[in-house]
Amino acid sequence: MTESYVYAAVRTPFGRFSGALSGMRPDDLAAMAVNGVLAKVPALDPGGIDDVVWGNANGAGEDNRNVGRMAVLLAGLPTSVPATTVNRLCGSSVDAAIIASRAIETGDADIVLTGGVESMTRAPWVLPKPDRAHPAGDLTAVSTTLGWRLVNERMPKEWTVSLGEANEQLADRFDIGRERQDAFAVRSHTLADEAWTTGFYDDIVMPVVVDRKGTVLERDEGVRPGSTVERLSALKPSFRPDGAITAGNASPLSDGASAVLLGSEAAGARIGNDPLARIAGRGVMALDPQAFGFAPVEAANRALKRAGITWSDVSAVELNEAFAVQALACVDAWGIDPAVVNAKGGAIALGHPLGASGGRLIGTLAHRLEESGERWGVAAICIGVGQALAVVLENVTGASR
Repeated sequence: MTESYVYAAVRTPFGRFSGALSGMRPDDLAAMAVNGVLAKVPALDPGGIDDVVWGNANGAGEDNRNVGRMAVLLAGLPTSVPATTVNRLCGSSVDAAIIASRAIETGDADIVLTGGVESMTRAPWVLPKPDRAHPAGDLTAVSTTLGWRLVNERMPKEWTVSLGEANEQLADRFDIGRERQDAFAVRSHTLADEAWTTGFYDDIVMPVVVDRKGTVLERDEGVRPGSTVERLSALKPSFRPDGAITAGNASPLSDGASAVLLGSEAAGARIGNDPLARIAGRGVMALDPQAFGFAPVEAANRALKRAGITWSDVSAVELNEAFAVQALACVDAWGIDPAVVNAKGGAIALGHPLGASGGRLIGTLAHRLEESGERWGVAAICIGVGQALAVVLENVTGASR
């Protein structure tokens, strides 16, 4: 068995729903991310990539089913470079990295390009096919942007509640109130703005030309400098009349793509770069579907156990902020210092394009460890329908403590 390493990571800025990236097809966004990460390893012959594993949660429209293969072709890579697309909903690009790391560690591959994409703006409506020919009644178009659709009637009703209602239940379970959720959301925006202002994201986020006029999107559109608890407290609850979850303390609908290049230690000579981090542990967990927000707790614990470390060793955590309440519930359960979590902002501010978020987490975590010189970090993400994934990264760039 060999080891698997992160050699490079990049992402597009994340756009708001109907925002700057809304005119761009997801397969084009994916191709941009592929070219963006390869630009960081100019010595690498793209023909030497053994496989591409790409994450995508929808796939019902311009993603064209296997958007990973579409990205390879549109990016101009040799047609000999294979690609697959994986779907574990919000965790799809973490899953892609996990699959790639296993292939590298078992010797099935030396270099694997991973990542993910989502255009939640351009996700199509779908029509179910009728059970019989020539139905006389109407059919309803169903949005594929987010959440359950065309639900199987055999599913228990408690499993198929909305994502928001599921997290209202989590707030009730752990007594996490509105004010605490709003404060967490403000922190996300504040830290994201600080990270952008100080240049942390300059090397991680690639600018994207978004139209024929040459307009360039350089920064995540969802970051709101100057957010305050007072402003967020004025927003109406989104899922219950007396609920705590609002548009301000939940992640927005977003568009974007991310890419992470993985390889073995021996592949470093062909890649031409030193690795950033080693993938040291992986974890997966599943719960009742409506409890999905709490699933990262055990997924991360399992990844730490497989890495041979404990939470006391961890200096940086990237936890996807699907909702403030679920992030708070996980941090409370781990019993860790909240200051190490999402120190460069999280999905509430940066955005959450489903298939791309995992690549953002891994890339940000690797660069946080590189910046600080600290040794161990965890990336974790909750996944709709009751699942979660986590990976442990070990810094290999220099001083480790």
